[in-house]
Amino acid sequence: MTLSESQAADDDFETLLDGILEPAYRTAYHLTRDQADAEELVQEAALLAFKGFARFERGTNFKAWFLTILRNRFVSLYRKKQRQVPTVDLEDAGDLYMFAKSRQAGLSNVTSDPATYLMERLDSEQVATALSELPMEFREAAILYFTQDLSYQEIAGILDVPVGTVRSRLHRGRRLLQRKLWLLAEEYGIVPAKRVTEEGP
Repeated sequence: MTLSESQAADDDFETLLDGILEPAYRTAYHLTRDQADAEELVQEAALLAFKGFARFERGTNFKAWFLTILRNRFVSLYRKKQRQVPTVDLEDAGDLYMFAKSRQAGLSNVTSDPATYLMERLDSEQVATALSELPMEFREAAILYFTQDLSYQEIAGILDVPVGTVRSRLHRGRRLLQRKLWLLAEEYGIVPAKRVTEEGP
């Protein structure tokens, strides 16, 4: 590679990286739950991506490629520490819990996907809190699906698991998140809070 070609490759990398730094940081923060750790994780991943940029296939999804590196670096640096932090044992609410609650709140004519609807209306810190309580295998898939809008195939590539495993983890992750998301949505007025009615004599 000539000097000019090397400079062009460096410029290409910087342009691509600039375009995905914000979503990469959000993913890192959801994984680490710490600002300094998230920044360090993105920096480490960026260095690894720069060193391996010659292996990136031009025309493919750079964000998915970079998030694969970021996730693998997270596993190397932080997985041990994360295992030492207990997650909350969320109650599995069942497949129809959120649909029933949405119908009661009058949302059934607004959306067919209440989990995504609520996550789009909660702020990033509220969503991060809910996601952080998921066990790691479900948290990774949920973060990539809900916050990065990646396809099942892309998530499967990042996590190095079959697409069927991604579907299964997202299905269980949604069930685990349902009650927490609904309670947060009630707390912040996104959906009507449950009213206690008193019956007269």
